Amino acid sequence: MKKLVLMLLGGRSAERKISFLTGKACARALKKKGFKVKELDARGSFIKKIKKIKPDVVFNALHGKYGEDGVVQKTLETLNIPYTHSGVLSSRLAMNKELSRVIFKKNKINVPKYFLYRKKNKLKDLLNKMKRKKIKFPIVIKPINEGSSLGVYICKNKMQFIKNYKKIKALYDRILVEEYIPGKEIQVAIMGKKKLGAIELVPQREFYDYTAKYSVNAKTRHIMPAKISKKKYNLALNLAKKAHDILGCKGITRSDFRFYNGKFYLLELNTQPGMTNLSLVPEIARFRGIKFEDLVVWMTKDATCNR
Repeated sequence: MKKLVLMLLGGRSAERKISFLTGKACARALKKKGFKVKELDARGSFIKKIKKIKPDVVFNALHGKYGEDGVVQKTLETLNIPYTHSGVLSSRLAMNKELSRVIFKKNKINVPKYFLYRKKNKLKDLLNKMKRKKIKFPIVIKPINEGSSLGVYICKNKMQFIKNYKKIKALYDRILVEEYIPGKEIQVAIMGKKKLGAIELVPQREFYDYTAKYSVNAKTRHIMPAKISKKKYNLALNLAKKAHDILGCKGITRSDFRFYNGKFYLLELNTQPGMTNLSLVPEIARFRGIKFEDLVVWMTKDATCNR
């Protein structure tokens, strides 16, 4: 008898729309492979519905807050239901851009210079802190716990910073200020213990933002494999695997790097990367000869509790 897979999708985060795209693509793939799949929008009293459905496995296709920050993972652990992707602690750490960077730095993985500020901080104090930290324009400001590049602004000067600071301050309490690292955008996929590969992105926009990730009109160039030396390519794979391991991640992850002046800078690690028709992990897997359906089946079979 085929296992019943519950596809958790939608949810309450700002990435709700992308979660539906990911979840429905994965549900189609599993059905094609003969799995019994039920979809559930993870909002409202969805926990009661999970208990009623009694799935054998939960495929966590949620993105953003509540879905990949350890909240849903903790609930599934309590219910003793096997689930995909990373566990409670690793999900929480990866989602928190400040905590993950502290860990990466301690383990000798380069990250951009940064500092955290709160909504209550005065603008004058922030500019003074930039001087103390020796962070010059251009800079990047972003929420500490959003995905899909939501709320990310590149500020080329003080005027742009003040304008975007007001926008982001209205929506978020904790915000990361970091130096802007130019260079190549390199993203690496990890599949369990396997280093899948590294892809290079050439956005036609200012950077690989939400539109560049999910709109066919953005015309972002994907170069697979990334156009770097074999030695640097292997280094990118090793750094991504190291980051995956030190956070205790499971299943699939994608690490986002900037490659500049011969060095890799890790911007963030995604524990639940997108699985849409424009997503990078399926593209990297396809280059390695792994079909989308087989990738989704592997993720489902990899599901456990106590991750």
